[in-house]
Amino acid sequence: MAYTNIDDPSAYFQAATYSGTGSSGNAITNDGNSDLQPDFVWIKVRTYNNDNVLQDSSRGFAGSGEVNVLRSNSTVAEGTNGAFASFDTNGFEVGGTNPASRSYNGSSDTYAAWQWKANGGTTSTDTTSSITSTVQVNSDAGFSIVTYTGNGNTLGGFGHGLGVAPKVVFVKRRNAAANWCVYHKDMGAANFMKLDTSDAQASGVWQSLDPSSTTVIVYNGALVNGNGDTYVAYCFAEKQGYSKFGKYVGNGNANGPFIYTGFKPAWLMVKQSNTARNWYILNTSDSQVNAVDKYLHPDLNNPEGTSTNDTADFLSNGFKLRGTGVTTNQSGGSYIYMAFAENPFVTSTGIPTTAR
Repeated sequence: MAYTNIDDPSAYFQAATYSGTGSSGNAITNDGNSDLQPDFVWIKVRTYNNDNVLQDSSRGFAGSGEVNVLRSNSTVAEGTNGAFASFDTNGFEVGGTNPASRSYNGSSDTYAAWQWKANGGTTSTDTTSSITSTVQVNSDAGFSIVTYTGNGNTLGGFGHGLGVAPKVVFVKRRNAAANWCVYHKDMGAANFMKLDTSDAQASGVWQSLDPSSTTVIVYNGALVNGNGDTYVAYCFAEKQGYSKFGKYVGNGNANGPFIYTGFKPAWLMVKQSNTARNWYILNTSDSQVNAVDKYLHPDLNNPEGTSTNDTADFLSNGFKLRGTGVTTNQSGGSYIYMAFAENPFVTSTGIPTTAR
């Protein structure tokens, strides 16, 4: 039986849906078993063509109360928006000085919000690597938010603060336009993908060196280490019973592959790595029964869709592909995934969870 040190994943990750009001003071309260003060909030409007907007408590707020925001489906530099008002003790607030922004709070729109907890905005300086970084770390959940300024060295590296090697890393240049660069352990360090495009994996960026327990190695290019450029990195290590980052091969069959995670998923992101294909997110805030069929794309500004061909059952110990669609289950296709838990398969005291 699989045991975990995280009996309640909602203490570290929660997925929420909410309705916009078009006015200030729209407080979104989480409904998990634990209160969650988020440090990384990823929001996508479900009912309108608008960008995925990402904000965190390390980059925080600019002047006049406007949050510093990045867009996962775009190469644009970091901007600001007054619609995100605060990171709260059990959720967040939208509205603010730009209350009707359709990215956050349109009066006729509904939203998905994915939230991760780091360290309440408290950061420290990491000098373990050639690039000094500022880190906000939650070692229990295997998550850190890193900000750094590139030095342009041929073999640069920034400290991530996790104490173990991360299995997934997202890096985005903040001060100028650039692609999002994604490291995933199952693509190998010679390869990366771009979160903002449907492109297949390509070589470069990580110097063909996997992250260590202290450092993420980056090459001397504008994407990840331009001299004087500023960056943010989101780093994830696996935690048994809470997070799993892996790969699978599709079979093109409605009786698709089963992928063991050791928990009941709350959120799943999939990307085919060997050909151009959109990134694809399924989460239980949008679909409460199997098969989970509501989806959003990190690399597109499209509204939420409902699929009949790219669906999955979220089970007590993993997920099973249930569609013949190529986005998730092309025969012979190579896929990478990230998954976070609703419940562990077995708690630290040996109590099993139940299927959906």
